[in-house]
Amino acid sequence: MSKKYLSAAFAYVGVIVGAGLASGQDLLQYFLAYGAIGLIGIAALGVLNVIFGAVALQLGSYYRSDNHDEVFERIAHPALRRLIDVVLVFSAFTMGFVMLAGAGANLEQQFGLPSWMGGALCAVLVVLTAFLNFDRIMNVIGVFTPIIMVAIAVLMIYSLVTPHASVAELDAAARNVTPALPNLVFSTLNYFALCVVGGIAMAFVLGGSILRIGEARRAGHIGGVLIALVLGADAVALYLNVDRIWNFDVPALEIARSVHPAFAFGYTLVIFALIYNTAFSLFYSTARRFSGGSTARLRIVLIAVVAAGYAASFMGFKKLIGVMYPIIGWLGVALLVVLAVGWLRERSAVLREENLRRKLIRVMVRKHADDLEFKDEDRLKARHLARASVVDGVELRRDASSIAEEIVDSQEDAAAYARAELPVDEALVEEALENGQPNA
Repeated sequence: MSKKYLSAAFAYVGVIVGAGLASGQDLLQYFLAYGAIGLIGIAALGVLNVIFGAVALQLGSYYRSDNHDEVFERIAHPALRRLIDVVLVFSAFTMGFVMLAGAGANLEQQFGLPSWMGGALCAVLVVLTAFLNFDRIMNVIGVFTPIIMVAIAVLMIYSLVTPHASVAELDAAARNVTPALPNLVFSTLNYFALCVVGGIAMAFVLGGSILRIGEARRAGHIGGVLIALVLGADAVALYLNVDRIWNFDVPALEIARSVHPAFAFGYTLVIFALIYNTAFSLFYSTARRFSGGSTARLRIVLIAVVAAGYAASFMGFKKLIGVMYPIIGWLGVALLVVLAVGWLRERSAVLREENLRRKLIRVMVRKHADDLEFKDEDRLKARHLARASVVDGVELRRDASSIAEEIVDSQEDAAAYARAELPVDEALVEEALENGQPNA
């Protein structure tokens, strides 16, 4: 296993853990408004995110997707695909300007800065990041994930060890919060769909950057588990302090102030960083959808959508979450159905492709290992496997060769790969060819 899947996992967490979650406003309106029972919804949400992360990144890797439309054109009817595309673009843009509003609310509550200033700073950072290459972008998105996990863990531990009101008093205080939806079941389903809508486009892109499907699956699992842990810790901290933080735009920041002023200062910066992470992912995936593969065009489109999003962010953070998020969540439920059906239909093909790529990489190891001969027979095997793949064969061979070279550079892995006898699984290849794979 390479380290790339860990970068993808942390980047995926950075995409999902945005302004509302890090600030506590999402969890307050969607779950804790129902009192202690809301924690059950949080647990269910964590499990669903583990499943979704694995499925989304696997599909992205399977199709080597550059944007979300490349996946949905394979798993959805053309008319439905166009509708999904509109929903995702609308949702990504909407959630993007909610993030910019969150950046303004965060800095206003901590430093007293005008909300427009925090939003403008975040918007500028989003645009500047687009001028990095994708590997650096993925590292930037994921770099703050460990930091927020530690920060939220501190909030939870502090809340557990300090005195707090009784459960009855906390539940009574929680009722002051206007719930986003009429009951906990709807809230859990809606918020999970919201996570899917906000994360699916970038999850496909992250998965598409990983050749080995097993690594993409592992990245999704790890990312989902980390999200579940963050959700749980954040929810516990918020609930134990709900009697005094329920009316704040950024309730988690109010808990951080109780810990220590210096910690509150640091937590403000962490929230801002996560808002920036999510805002960038949303605007970037939207711009990438319309870039046509051109980096220059991507940057121009990104600047335009960020400018429009900044203008829309003046409606206010708390109000935007309460009004826009439930709408986006219900749109996401339809997306969940399409994704589930597509995954069930493609599951066996994904496993077959995973096996095929594994075999191709092992064949290519022979090309780079000094103590092994890369024969004409091996070259034919590589071509045959690449032709049977669901993705472009030339690109697949090039990427497989690059991974094989990395494996050879790692003595421990190279030994295992180099010793393997690698006859082509003719049944696997013929099945792929007969199923009408694009490169057959």
